[in-house]
Amino acid sequence: MRPTPTRTALALSLSLLAGSALAQSQGVSKEEILLGSIQDLSGPLAGYGKQARNGMQLRVEEINEQGGIHGRKLRLLVEDSGYDPKKAVLAAQKLVNQEKIFLMAGHIGTAQNNAAMPVQFDKNVVNFMPLTAAREMYEPTHKLKYAFLSAYYDQMRIAVPRLAQEKNAKKVCAIYQDDEFGLEVLRGAEAGVKSMGTELAEKTSFKRGATDFSSQVARMKAANCELVVLGTIIRETIGTIAEARKTGFNPTFLGSVAAYTDLIHKLGGKSMDGLYATMTVQNPYLDEAAQPIRFWATKYRTKFNEDPAVFSAYGYTLMDLFIRGAQKAGPNLSTDSFVKAMDSLTVPTDIFGSPELSYTATKRLGNDSSRLSQLQDGKWKVVSGYFR
Repeated sequence: MRPTPTRTALALSLSLLAGSALAQSQGVSKEEILLGSIQDLSGPLAGYGKQARNGMQLRVEEINEQGGIHGRKLRLLVEDSGYDPKKAVLAAQKLVNQEKIFLMAGHIGTAQNNAAMPVQFDKNVVNFMPLTAAREMYEPTHKLKYAFLSAYYDQMRIAVPRLAQEKNAKKVCAIYQDDEFGLEVLRGAEAGVKSMGTELAEKTSFKRGATDFSSQVARMKAANCELVVLGTIIRETIGTIAEARKTGFNPTFLGSVAAYTDLIHKLGGKSMDGLYATMTVQNPYLDEAAQPIRFWATKYRTKFNEDPAVFSAYGYTLMDLFIRGAQKAGPNLSTDSFVKAMDSLTVPTDIFGSPELSYTATKRLGNDSSRLSQLQDGKWKVVSGYFR
């Protein structure tokens, strides 16, 4: 049958609609961009997870009050993993396959991200600025991976010999969580002592969720360790140092960015003084903060009825990074347009003291620098410049 002008126009319209549907990424409508996040809201890192969620939500509400991104409002859905990789997979399946999010933002935990990423990548969903400093978050290079925290491995590789030299510590040891997070800290420490021409004098691990660290500390003490690298997070850091102090064992303790939190001294008390940790974003103590941070913190406290902490700043910062990328991608937002925008994005130093971030198609870690802080009189004090 010979096509008529009407039939031709109709066929063309249907073809254009089909092409538009194929080009449009899930989670993006005319009015809304749907984002997902997986946090620990009930497990050992619940303190971090709630702070990160609040920081992200604050930035979401700010941009929505300003009209959104090219007319689209942001909506953030948060699922709880309880810091369990199996629950993280279930949460990812719900957010990606049922809720159909556009992007996964700030997922917390190394093992949790490693477990969930295949679910996301199967549906072309970006894993954006996860709250872990493991190298797997940007290596191997992948179209859907973006990270902003310098790697645990590199933090320890550089910080361990620096601190060992400063403290004249000959015997360097390590206590680490027996999973990919702890192993990354351990590998960095091993690389650091290797650069000193030696090896770890002792190393010992614990299972995720452990609460008793007496045997690990006893091994460190028996080996006369002078510098102990901690592949620990909150309660494990507190438990290890408290046990050491109780037994009269007082080496220099060095934690990664995972142990850099106000919760260490709030929950652990005076005995935590002296702990070193690698970090980038400075904990926002309001009595010391510059005016931009105090203004931000006042908004945070008004909304959530508590003072912000470093993971609040992480959440806020990573959501701001998404907003910058989505704005640059333009009104026709898709995974491809977002990736293209991110791969030419440079972000200057922010109010929290983070170093400049930049991304390309082959550089998916925004920053490879970190610095040292030490707990002094119940507060983190920055004690070094950035190193890389």
